[in-house]
Amino acid sequence: MKKGTLRQILLLTDGCSNQGEDPAATAALAFEQGIAVNVIGILDHDESEESHGLTEVEEIALSGGGVSQLVYSEALSQTVQMVTKQAMNETLQGFVNQELKQILGKDQSLEDIEPEKRGEIVEVVEELGETTDLEVLILLDTSASMHHKLQMVKEALIDLSISLNARTGKNRFAIYSFPGKRKNIQKVLDWTPKLDSISSVFPKITSGGITPTGPALREAIYQFGKKSLLRSFRHGDEPGLEETGY
Repeated sequence: MKKGTLRQILLLTDGCSNQGEDPAATAALAFEQGIAVNVIGILDHDESEESHGLTEVEEIALSGGGVSQLVYSEALSQTVQMVTKQAMNETLQGFVNQELKQILGKDQSLEDIEPEKRGEIVEVVEELGETTDLEVLILLDTSASMHHKLQMVKEALIDLSISLNARTGKNRFAIYSFPGKRKNIQKVLDWTPKLDSISSVFPKITSGGITPTGPALREAIYQFGKKSLLRSFRHGDEPGLEETGY
């Protein structure tokens, strides 16, 4: 992980991928590059958590080292904030655990440390959650069935921006939608410290078409400016964590 920066892809979708590569495998590739993939599955009131392919949501997040949550659109705002912050803390916790293993040995973890010391470490993790820089690429499913949910998505993302801007660490957001008009994904909003301007860009989003989740995730990885990752794709290699500064 690049020191001082946490990278996340936040995938918002209401269904399962129906074209291209396995999105869970692509999410695993993102995680290898130090990018956690978090997924929020948006339910309609007449569907259960097992329907409409939303079981894929958990698989993608599990492979991507992230957090998953199924939610009805009215509760989306609170969920987006919760998932983003939970993923930050879990990523930091994992990083701290790696550091502890180097100090204490492979057989010990945070749970093995005496409660008083453990509490101090948890405080450090919480402090890092407030001070580390954060980059979140929001990957928005705009297939036909998402049309009536886009207004709730817009409000949820504005609330997320307000919530995270209370942190002392720097935030950078970008929004991409899929499917794009000519490509798998389409840029909605370029990297920005605040999401205030999404009110002007959201009316331009059109919904419809297929759900190429795997290819969309792969192209989302590129947007973090990983030149070494781009080179490795062209040469058929899979760079390790060391190459991305983990």
